[in-house]
Amino acid sequence: MRHFFTRSVPPFSRVLLVESGSRELFENLLPVLYQNHAEMTCDLVTCYADVPKNFRQDQGAVYRVTDYPPGVARQRFYKELGGNGYSIVGIICSAEPIMTKWKWMLAARLPGKVLVLNENGDYFWMDRGHLATMRYFVLYRAGLTGSGAVRTLARVVLFPFSLLYLILYALTAHFRRILRAQ
Repeated sequence: MRHFFTRSVPPFSRVLLVESGSRELFENLLPVLYQNHAEMTCDLVTCYADVPKNFRQDQGAVYRVTDYPPGVARQRFYKELGGNGYSIVGIICSAEPIMTKWKWMLAARLPGKVLVLNENGDYFWMDRGHLATMRYFVLYRAGLTGSGAVRTLARVVLFPFSLLYLILYALTAHFRRILRAQ
């Protein structure tokens, strides 16, 4: 996330795409990227066994997260990706919990500028110029926009009281059982 404080877009020379969402999103994104940036070399990090239909394997490498278990292998993987000199790291932030920890770890560790793609095919750069977009995106994902905001906030406020009630009920039930046993 080295490029967070600058609004300039680096060249699409070396791109890492993290397939952390629906396969269809990447299959629709890849032709547009190849058409707009013909000089681009694109690598892929995925959890799927096969590659997207429009991915050019002759121009880029495919990394499968299942090949890198926790520990030394994963640290070696981060070091290898960091040494590849990616100028852009593209991640999918859809409503699907696919590779969530992987995409954010790669976005944080790799020096390239982060391109965030949502399930509608919209995208934004993760930099200071898009703070309002990022804030709305996070609030929307948390359910804190629109009519759902009141319900979500009510749940947050009522949770401690609900938990306290359940604990007191359990204590009362166990205390009564102890009294009856004597």
